[in-house]
Amino acid sequence: MHLSSYRPARVLVRFMTVALVLALCALGGTPASAQSKYASIVIDAGNGEVLYRANADDPKYPASLTKMMTLYLTFEALQKKRIKLGQYLTISRKAASQPPTKLNLKAGRKIRVEHAILGLVTKSANDAAMVLAEGIGGSEARFARMMNQKAKRLGMMRTTFRNPSGLPDSDQVTTARDLATLANALIRDYPKFYPYFSRANFTYQGVQHPNHNRLMEIYQGMDGLKTGYIRASGFNLAASAVRDGRRLIAIVMGGDTPGWRDEHMAELMDQGFATPRTPAPLVASRRAPALPTRKPETGIEVANIEELSDGDQIAALTANLAPTSASLSSSAAAAEVPNTAGWGVQIGAFGDPDAGRRALADVARRMPTLLASAYPQMLPITTGSGRLFRARLMGLDESMARTVCGSLAQTGEDCLTVAP
Repeated sequence: MHLSSYRPARVLVRFMTVALVLALCALGGTPASAQSKYASIVIDAGNGEVLYRANADDPKYPASLTKMMTLYLTFEALQKKRIKLGQYLTISRKAASQPPTKLNLKAGRKIRVEHAILGLVTKSANDAAMVLAEGIGGSEARFARMMNQKAKRLGMMRTTFRNPSGLPDSDQVTTARDLATLANALIRDYPKFYPYFSRANFTYQGVQHPNHNRLMEIYQGMDGLKTGYIRASGFNLAASAVRDGRRLIAIVMGGDTPGWRDEHMAELMDQGFATPRTPAPLVASRRAPALPTRKPETGIEVANIEELSDGDQIAALTANLAPTSASLSSSAAAAEVPNTAGWGVQIGAFGDPDAGRRALADVARRMPTLLASAYPQMLPITTGSGRLFRARLMGLDESMARTVCGSLAQTGEDCLTVAP
């Protein structure tokens, strides 16, 4: 039996009911202390499109979804050969004393890295999470700093980690959107290790531990990721599924019961797969598109306050964003243009040149001082899909170009540095 066999009408009714309930709660002005733990998001991993979201940017407790970051750092260490799957890590007293769920590891003994990984993805073992944290970071505190640094690099700007397991800590918070970003990064960056998340069970020292994500057994195409629960969070689930070559990633947080959480996840996934596919954006990037994020609110620095008031420089740059039709239609311009303008950045390739100009203008308005010496280029190219226009800001040095792309990456936007 597949949960995906729900009749579309039933799925749609339930989907709309959830949205209506959430809207009514919002209109009712529920005090912050009594607000729902619920949040969710569904994205298309192929193009980063958000198909559904509810409270996706509200701070929530991740519970054991935290372990996805612990595993991300573990996979990174494996890929960089800092550790090996067959390597044995010593179990400290602190690791052995972690509260359940756990593998009941004994202090002073050792466990293989691969067994610790499997303990996380199936049993959600807190003691195994601590072993990995101490083995990779040297201490829990240092590993937590590594988690936070990686979160910021991935664009998880509303996430703070304090421990590797997700055990209760009032300062350990995240959002559904940030967790979708993390899930997407795990699948994108470590395809060799991602199959661990689909492991149905794991036997350690004669005890079999089934995977807590029971939805994988009955939902067509689901191949990972992770469950989580503490009292403050409710029942959480990060999941990914593939159908007809299309991968969706979904996060559900704050379920009242595991059953409701799983059924709701299936409904959101079904609705997501029923949504017509949007073609992936044609951008010059070697990596999968990042999950779009909201524009930063006050307090999230993208440009300095002094830069934001420099309207003259914005106007000077954006006034040049409309190249003549003759220049764009000439056969010479349609060819690859050698870069003699120093470094630059490319923020995308657009079928509509006006869309490219608007995108350039938006970046220029947000970083006017940094881009004071830049000038725009719209380079037309011909592809099998038709004509595209590469939107670039040129006239930068290497440091400036990398700073611009770094700032855009923090908000989930595509950017490619263009070398001379």
